Amino acid sequence: MRINVFGTRGFPLIQGGVEKHCECLYPLLSDKCDITVFRRKPYVNQKNRNADNLGIHFVDLPSTKIKGIEAALHSFFATIYSLFQKPDIVHIHNIGPAFFSPILKLRKIKVVLTYHSANYEHDKWGWFAKKLLKWSERIAMNTADTIIFVNKFQQQKYSDEIQKKSFYIPNGINSAVISQQDDFITSLGLEKQKYILSVGRITLEKGFDVLIKAFLKAELYDYKLVIAGGVEGEEVYFKTLSGLDTKGQVVFPGFIQGNKLSQLYSHAALFVLSSYNEGFPIVLLEAMSYHLPILASDIEANKMVEMDISNYFPVGNVSALTNQIKETLLKPYSSQDYSLEEFDWQSIADQTFNVYASKNSKDHSL
Repeated sequence: MRINVFGTRGFPLIQGGVEKHCECLYPLLSDKCDITVFRRKPYVNQKNRNADNLGIHFVDLPSTKIKGIEAALHSFFATIYSLFQKPDIVHIHNIGPAFFSPILKLRKIKVVLTYHSANYEHDKWGWFAKKLLKWSERIAMNTADTIIFVNKFQQQKYSDEIQKKSFYIPNGINSAVISQQDDFITSLGLEKQKYILSVGRITLEKGFDVLIKAFLKAELYDYKLVIAGGVEGEEVYFKTLSGLDTKGQVVFPGFIQGNKLSQLYSHAALFVLSSYNEGFPIVLLEAMSYHLPILASDIEANKMVEMDISNYFPVGNVSALTNQIKETLLKPYSSQDYSLEEFDWQSIADQTFNVYASKNSKDHSL
């Protein structure tokens, strides 16, 4: 089967949850399918341009990094490209990039949609953009032959008609690579198990302001807070976050991967995910794979993993998070065990392939 993929900025080594999802998924499908992934040229560089070892064809299309235009422009080009190429299936990631999907039906191309998150709930979008995303959602849901939800709670919100052509297939996690090295964390002025870690792109919905305020309010002066993520179009928010730290206790190393990220996970004392909105947070699975103590906001997406109620705090509640941070860090550190069997990437790839192979939205046998 020939599968065209868009709705991601691309991979490898490109920041984002959808990007990580695609980077883990498609190499596992490349021996069964002829996969073409459309990347956005502004994110392609010397480090990630050549990825022949993944067994995937990449087509790098013109785009921009302007918020609100980037995804739409790229999706239009990828849709037109696919219209003339006519693959067996076009797999679109998220509702915004599926806006032009009805064009694909002109040539009777099957469309698979992966619904990662309700983008219109994100605070970074203005009124008009949210309306447009909701419109795009209606188009995407009605046009798609099959819909994959990474969040089962999101799936349950839709009509029986949508449910009949939908599957729940979660995000996954690779085995953790525990690092014994500490040169990177030392370069950041950190000590082993003397810092809190949070990972994610610097955007409003991640709630990093809540985390910083709670951490500073805890007055744990022998600890630092590390927020590892890049800034893309949210410079004002990042400036606000930087201004909250008046005592030099918060470290922003930017977007990192590989051994550097492994070091941060391997030696952290606590992982905190303070998001207001998530599709299905891969970073939460990553923290679990490193057996870290975890505190996560009590949103539906974070509750999809099996953790004790004590691992959650009321979303946006600075005082509650402060108390739980202090309670966790004032106890002796101990690694935690979590159930991650459901989130195996090979199993997820097999389920996705079965969706492709069925090519019939009425056939729900996985």
